[in-house]
Amino acid sequence: MKVIILGGCGGMGRYASKAISSFNQIQSLTIADLNKEDAEEFAKQLGSHVEGIGLNINDKELLYGTLKSFDIVVNTVGPFFKYGYGVLKTSLDANCHYMDICDDWEPTEKMLELDHLAKERDLLAILGMGASPGITNLLGAIAINELDEAETIYTGWSMNEAKPEDISSQKDTNAAMIHGIEQISGKVKIFKDKKFQMTRPLKEIEIDYPRIGKFKPSIFGHPEAITFPKHYKNLQASMNLVHGDRLIMTILRLINKLIALRLLSKRSAARFLDWLERNSSSNDSQQQNSIPEIYALAIGSKNNKFESVGVSYDGTPTRELSMGDATGLPLSLGLSMFIAGEISIRGVISPESKGINHRKMLLEICNLLGMRDASIKIDRSWEC
Repeated sequence: MKVIILGGCGGMGRYASKAISSFNQIQSLTIADLNKEDAEEFAKQLGSHVEGIGLNINDKELLYGTLKSFDIVVNTVGPFFKYGYGVLKTSLDANCHYMDICDDWEPTEKMLELDHLAKERDLLAILGMGASPGITNLLGAIAINELDEAETIYTGWSMNEAKPEDISSQKDTNAAMIHGIEQISGKVKIFKDKKFQMTRPLKEIEIDYPRIGKFKPSIFGHPEAITFPKHYKNLQASMNLVHGDRLIMTILRLINKLIALRLLSKRSAARFLDWLERNSSSNDSQQQNSIPEIYALAIGSKNNKFESVGVSYDGTPTRELSMGDATGLPLSLGLSMFIAGEISIRGVISPESKGINHRKMLLEICNLLGMRDASIKIDRSWEC
């Protein structure tokens, strides 16, 4: 197998690159980045079988010509609302399997439409194999499968954990922060009342989490809202939610208003959010009865009764985890399972696809993240 990682020495990509460089099944690994010098320097740190090259993915002819030499494309270049669809289409045209950490709903919609092309070419494309989306999708699939019939799926995560990486080849405004601002601005798409509809982000939604109680997280624009209805046709609602301490959520709502009033540009807002995340410390410590840092909540019927299931994971990290760990390592595991033949489905899918062993993948991700005594925590309303 010949693998190329686009953005492979970026803030997210370097974590995936380091893990993938240890895979015995890979014949060669190429780290591609806009900054050639950074790519070459980082590749040297990973082994003699790893090469670093400069590559501008905006040059479609160059991108296509480069990808034709590879079997699998791993894409970590953001923001995905700018680059996701084009890179996937070029990868499929070049007859390459594809995996990414796409966290924007807009390109995800278009990328799912390439499902027929991927199947025609006997190719697999996994979208959003990171933390959220990624881990959240796995948690959501497990929650849905606990019920006889799921009507609603919520995936959620803590804004307090979304700190940017210190080391990256990226010299301009942080792509993760650009993504964040994009998804709290204007309107975002959710699935509600059996149809897709636009709504304002950061709108509070009250949820009742089994064993924990009622909370009011906020709507965040993310692919989970788009992909779950594709894989689970009986769903009536699907949304992605964010929670955080009162200060950061207040600041996000203020940013939203300033952008709407055209008093603040999205790029300036992204730079401010980047500074804020790097220099803030949360007082929202994880208490025994608080909402999990990352979770899924499914609501529906069980034994002819209206029930709910919350799924998160238990485990103590053996080291301090970063956003790069939580995003890049699940991506590397998805690649590992595909190479090993544990994912044999074809088409454009997301991690909640029934062609993936959700429990096994989640536990192996926990192991990669150094979670000691990791287990899947399932809170069922009918057991409370």
